[in-house]
Amino acid sequence: MRNIILFALFILVACKPNKIKDLNAQEIVDKAIVASGSDKVSNSIISFQFRDKKYAAVRENGLYRLSRSFTNKMSDHEEDQVTNYGYRRYLNGHKLPTALDSLLDVNRANAVNSVHYFSVLPYGLNDKAVNKKLLTSATVNKKEYYKIQVTFNEEGGGEDFDDVFVYWVGKEDFLVDYLAYSYHTNGGGMRFRELTEQCVKNGIRFVDYANYKPLNKDIQLENLDKAFQENKLKKVSEIILRNIEVTLN
Repeated sequence: MRNIILFALFILVACKPNKIKDLNAQEIVDKAIVASGSDKVSNSIISFQFRDKKYAAVRENGLYRLSRSFTNKMSDHEEDQVTNYGYRRYLNGHKLPTALDSLLDVNRANAVNSVHYFSVLPYGLNDKAVNKKLLTSATVNKKEYYKIQVTFNEEGGGEDFDDVFVYWVGKEDFLVDYLAYSYHTNGGGMRFRELTEQCVKNGIRFVDYANYKPLNKDIQLENLDKAFQENKLKKVSEIILRNIEVTLN
């Protein structure tokens, strides 16, 4: 009888499901970075076409050079570069003078940073200036997601340090399928991005998005997923990366 009881207890313990560990925001972001291959970005050469401009990023051991280049209406070749050492501008291969207090130069540098930042997300979410907060989980189109809010410290957070982001990270695959952000430039506003296409180049995931804005400005940023499912957003653009090339250092 004693052996039967012990065997029964063993079966109960063996069949009892293990409790899944609750993950915090940092752990979720860490898993998302690995799942997307973004951990490889820090030592890579990445180039792509976005709309009418070519973008290139060289990153190696903390050093980086982010650039965009295009031919202007006068058939001149322009190139903007952002590096660890600041912003540089070139016209037909010749370096032009730039100034930190020039609104044009600040806007050009921000435009370069912005496109490169979005192109390799969630890379960058472990930067020192980033603050992460776990929000209430959500289900979007029958898929369960963690919701991570990201804010930035003023020191090291860039010109747009007061922007706020929310990322929807799949609970099973830890991939970012949706993101939203609020911004304050040009009158401010909010955007919600929905994954439309994805591809993997040399182990790094790249994503195209449909870009939406809320019809009602009173909707809170973290509730844009609900508004999206209730058709309360308006599509304003598409974010499509073409001719992506990746070399790992």
